[in-house]
Amino acid sequence: MHSSSCFFSPLSTSSTAPCPVPAATSGGPANVKVDLLVVGASFAGLACARAAALAGLSVMVLEKKTSAGAKLHTTGIIVKDAVDSVPWLAEVPPTLVRRIEGVRLYAPNMRHVDLHAPGYWFWATDAPALLDWMVGSARACGVDVRLGTLFEQALWMNDRWEVPVTHGPCITATYLVGADGPHSRVAKALGLSRNTRFLYGVEHEYQGARMAPDLLHCFIDRQLAPGYIGWALDGVGVSQIGLARRLGRHDANALRLAPLLKKIESVVSPGDAPPVAVRAGMIPCGGVLPVVARERALLVGDAAGMVSPVTAGGIHTALQHGERAGEAVARFVRGEMGDPATWFVRSYPRFLLKRSLRWAFDHFQSDWMFNHLLGTPQMRRMAELVYFHRKGGPLPRTR
Repeated sequence: MHSSSCFFSPLSTSSTAPCPVPAATSGGPANVKVDLLVVGASFAGLACARAAALAGLSVMVLEKKTSAGAKLHTTGIIVKDAVDSVPWLAEVPPTLVRRIEGVRLYAPNMRHVDLHAPGYWFWATDAPALLDWMVGSARACGVDVRLGTLFEQALWMNDRWEVPVTHGPCITATYLVGADGPHSRVAKALGLSRNTRFLYGVEHEYQGARMAPDLLHCFIDRQLAPGYIGWALDGVGVSQIGLARRLGRHDANALRLAPLLKKIESVVSPGDAPPVAVRAGMIPCGGVLPVVARERALLVGDAAGMVSPVTAGGIHTALQHGERAGEAVARFVRGEMGDPATWFVRSYPRFLLKRSLRWAFDHFQSDWMFNHLLGTPQMRRMAELVYFHRKGGPLPRTR
């Protein structure tokens, strides 16, 4: 769970830098011409746009929200692997992140085990402020980020993409990238595959919740969170408590946090004050989609289903593959490589093992098994694979 991201984060009202004059050239009296048009100011979209701009392309990003950090469906956890492999993250202001040193995993009977790996940690982030900062960073690299602009359709004309927008000139682009989330408008407009398998989640944020600090608390319970888990952590300025689960056709009213709060009150207490924010949403869990590209167009991030089927983690892969997609498009535009739609998308993660684990968890999740096996070496190795991606430290104590 949460290997790169989870569900929900607070809304943000912070402003972003004013939009600069675009680096594009005019394609006619009513058109703006760019090398790359990215739809979605997401982690994947902004990483793609920034990388392409640094490689010399004229780049525009369309984002329907007026702030990239508004109405997010991510807890914002970033794994150390991402911090180590994405140089851009080294520039993130320290006030936007806080280190989480380990995981406390609870069986359904509330016995727990502490998991740590030498030198390994997670970042809890102020995800809305982080995305708004990324918008400013991308703009500083020459990206024209247009907030409050809805993508509706793209037409293939004269060997280029024509994208009309309600307010402003039509945009003409050599290449189109869809990074606009699990219900991608780009995927629909271009006839690409769309996400159909989801986890549903709810998260509350509290001021002053009480829990053991510097840990990601994870709760397994087949009744409360079938197919996934509950979680709690002290984030940046707020405490986040949530759960995600599979929902059947008759489970419409089952997405409630109150039963989890009651169960975990001995170890995690939100206090008497009501939550300062409440969110609900969905995230794809079926793995990378079968058709994620066509001529001069591709999907990245959640739009491509690029989310771990087991952990619901997506920020790491979104940043990494978004950045590489931008570089690949730049090489294509410069005539150095063929269309990335024919070769780059083959590098997308297939999550073969994690898809198998997702199937097993969906079909054979057992509270009895977790109650009896939580402290065994075998269960610890499996948990380390999920949380740390590598071997951890000495055998943990079970309580």
